Amino acid sequence: MTHSKRTGSNKSETQDRIPCRVHPMLAVLASKPSNQPGWVYEEKYDGYRILAYKEGAKVTLLSRNDKDRTATYAGVANLVAELSPRTLLLDGEVVALDKNGISRFELLQQGAAKPRYAVFDCLYLNGQDLRRQPLRERRKALEKTVPTKTGLFVSRRLASNGLVAYEIAKKKGYEGVLAKDESSSYIEGRSSSWLKFKVHQEDEFVIVGYTPPEGSRKYIGALLLGAHQDGKLYYVGKVGTGFSQERLRSLHSRFKPLIRKSPPIVNPPRESGVIYLKPDLVAQIGFQEWTDDKKLRQARFLGLRDDKAAREVSVPESAP
Repeated sequence: MTHSKRTGSNKSETQDRIPCRVHPMLAVLASKPSNQPGWVYEEKYDGYRILAYKEGAKVTLLSRNDKDRTATYAGVANLVAELSPRTLLLDGEVVALDKNGISRFELLQQGAAKPRYAVFDCLYLNGQDLRRQPLRERRKALEKTVPTKTGLFVSRRLASNGLVAYEIAKKKGYEGVLAKDESSSYIEGRSSSWLKFKVHQEDEFVIVGYTPPEGSRKYIGALLLGAHQDGKLYYVGKVGTGFSQERLRSLHSRFKPLIRKSPPIVNPPRESGVIYLKPDLVAQIGFQEWTDDKKLRQARFLGLRDDKAAREVSVPESAP
């Protein structure tokens, strides 16, 4: 089974080329859920953002930072290749679903469930650039183009009322809700035409060090986490749960070439024995809440992310 099989002449391949490479539209974090006329409310998925380019018989999957994920998610690429349009550009999230159909980032990281592609936008279709068309028209094109399959589906709309959609997300255990202005065009980068309401606190943080293991635990005690604010990297707490033995071993191996003598953060914790690291790696962390002094409470490690640079990780707007 293959995701890309070229047929025909070089001329046809040139004609099938989509003449743009797109940076994804990103939502602004909202402080609380709301309901606005002319907006739609979708399930927020917990996975990897992927843009899927179908150019003739060739499919390419690109992450939000332009890394090629075609081989990583070959099954998804094959499903996109089976779609009928000659040229097609889809925006969505590669996810892994638990037994209740809820996306879980850790399942995707661990390879514990089959990757699926939740598609929420259609940006290019059979030679036509749809990005300037309103979302309602792009959604119609998407629903006509993408049939529901085992590994490929159109993102779920929750309710026409944003407050009701938020309550549904809470009851179902979804990560959150994405609110979108139906009249909006597709804008690369962050835009207030898309908002996100989080049900569960979850975000990306830079790994800045770790503590030595204690007792029967091996390799690593807890990870020290950081985030940028006003051009400086600040310590925001640590996480010691969510690790398998194999994950601890793997992280310890990755940390060895990153060890440094001095802390990379401006406010290091008063804790002895800390091993500091070059701040290159980004972790996805679930947590209960922020303390008043901007530290994470009840943090849990969900996995590493390689689709976001450490320098882009900022103190979330949800922090006090």
